Amino acid sequence: MNSEPLLLATPSGDALELRPQGPWIAANVSALEALSRSVGVDVDRSRAVTLDMSGISALDTLGAWILEKMSRKAALSGRSPEIVGVADHFSGLMDEVHQVNRHTPAPAVLPNPVLLRLNDLGKATIEAREDITVFLQMLGALFIAVMGVVRRPRTLRLTSLVYQLNRIGFQAIPIVILITFLIGAIIAQQGFFHFRRFGAESYTVDMVGILVLRELGVLIVAIMVAGRSGSAYTAELGSMKMREEIDALSTMGLDPVEILILPRVAALVIALPILAFIGSISALYGGGLVAQFYGGMAPAIYIARLHEAISIAHFEVGILKAPFMALVIGIVACSEGLRVKGSAESLGRQTTTSVVKSIFLVIVLDGLFAIFFASIGM
Repeated sequence: MNSEPLLLATPSGDALELRPQGPWIAANVSALEALSRSVGVDVDRSRAVTLDMSGISALDTLGAWILEKMSRKAALSGRSPEIVGVADHFSGLMDEVHQVNRHTPAPAVLPNPVLLRLNDLGKATIEAREDITVFLQMLGALFIAVMGVVRRPRTLRLTSLVYQLNRIGFQAIPIVILITFLIGAIIAQQGFFHFRRFGAESYTVDMVGILVLRELGVLIVAIMVAGRSGSAYTAELGSMKMREEIDALSTMGLDPVEILILPRVAALVIALPILAFIGSISALYGGGLVAQFYGGMAPAIYIARLHEAISIAHFEVGILKAPFMALVIGIVACSEGLRVKGSAESLGRQTTTSVVKSIFLVIVLDGLFAIFFASIGM
């Protein structure tokens, strides 16, 4: 009995006889692969290939598969392979290996691009409907909580409200002043730079005053609050949801909306107009400094020009937007926090979604208010 595998190739005219001998088992895999490759050229040159397995002393799945690959190689080259001399105790294994990977996989069907786009549109529509439903549910729950506080003022969580006002209002003043100051200074610098070509530097003051009071002051502050406080609300409520603290409140018969959400949203509605006012003053001050040092305009002239350019209506337009923007930010932030599942990945995803949705809705709301005030002549 051979201890090493062999593969004898005997050509006879256009025919080729292959006689494997010895143990064709996994322990000799390197030698078996080399033997299989060594007869590849002879198999390609022959019209008929005969595989005589009478000399095999031991055979396992790996050896049977190598023999099967040689047989299939001959068949793919247009030859007619024939396997003879298979021992009875090897025939079952060879039959099983012969059936492996015989079915050609069906080609992948490319999806119709039109149907693919329609599918994406349908998914987006369903998600938008779910978002609107969640928003309206939260708005209704807040309205019910407010009515409960109106009927029973003692149920208002005054301590929580003051704490949230300090967090999102008082502590946000420095960053609001800094950012709005820079925004006002940049607008003024660009105005002087471009209007100087036409000798209309004084109109820079009109642009700064109207833009800051009507649009940019409240809009920039709302975006900052959405990124700073809205994300914090979502993360806090999401962490409570993950730790099942909100479920515990419901189990104790307490309303999570009244305890957790109402003070946060109320603090936003109170704080955002104040921050918008501070931000607008800071932006006007930044514009004044640029007008003095870059535009050569005296502070008295800048202030006098502001009095001529702006009116109380411009201030009212900006401030009236603030509570509605705050309400939108609070509802989106809290509702996304309650949609957090039980994983840190879900918490991060909902926090990001909260900020993106809040900023998007704030900008849309600002555009709707612009159309509304223009239609009534303000």
